[in-house]
Amino acid sequence: MRRVTFSADDFGLSLSINEAIERAHRDGILDAASLMVAGPAAEDAVRRARAMPSLRVGLHLVVIEGPAVLPPAQIPGLVDKAGQFPSGQLRLGFRYFLSPAVRRQLAHEIRAQFAAFAATGLRLDHANAHKHMHLHPTVGRMLLRIGAGFGLRAVRIPAESPAILAACGTRAGIGARALYYWTVVLRRQARAARIATYDHCFGLAWTGHMTTLRVRHLLAVLPEGETEIYFHPAAGPDRVLQCLMPGYEHEAELETLLDRTLRVNPAPRNGLSLDSPASGEENGATQHGRCSA
Repeated sequence: MRRVTFSADDFGLSLSINEAIERAHRDGILDAASLMVAGPAAEDAVRRARAMPSLRVGLHLVVIEGPAVLPPAQIPGLVDKAGQFPSGQLRLGFRYFLSPAVRRQLAHEIRAQFAAFAATGLRLDHANAHKHMHLHPTVGRMLLRIGAGFGLRAVRIPAESPAILAACGTRAGIGARALYYWTVVLRRQARAARIATYDHCFGLAWTGHMTTLRVRHLLAVLPEGETEIYFHPAAGPDRVLQCLMPGYEHEAELETLLDRTLRVNPAPRNGLSLDSPASGEENGATQHGRCSA
């Protein structure tokens, strides 16, 4: 059986994103959203989420290119004086791996972000990280360990099958293929922590350009199992989007999410769970998805 969750990232980053997420859930096919708890529009996002109890909301952990929750004095090895994480992914990756002091501060900040989410009163549906930084083994391990203490049940594994992309006319390069196999590390970490995962995930190769035509092609070739397809919708341009995501087709992605003809069997309204039957068990395949333990 194929079941699809349509999700949106960066909830709380800007009012335009928040408006798009609300419209896509109320009038379209959006099932879930990932909240940036320290985002400039986080308070507005939480207010909207409380008014939409059927929207599944999770934590969009920020440990790169964005604001921290803790004050700079408590995490000087992570952020600048304005409390912002830098954008250099490679340099950050080395620091998170090599410096014990930085790792301690990182753990404090991750805990603070989960605590900030808990303080909203929203049910924690899932977690993932901005720029997929939870693929870093240190970040992934901390997210799973700390998140479990806050009731975390599911985590995104951004594993896009090169074969499925090829069937849609997109050839995965060497880097994309390497990333696909690297996601095995995070999947194993999640399995060991008894945190559920999707079997498949799409949105990376076409990030910012998840048009209706592309998504329709993708849905036609989706394999069996649980799939997450994630988006970056916005109701219109604003300064934040122009600065951080120039060239993204935010409004086109919103139009995709408003197209109800794209609806496939949705995932359960209460989200993924280790207690649900595995898709692999249903069709006799090897168990490797959301129900892996």
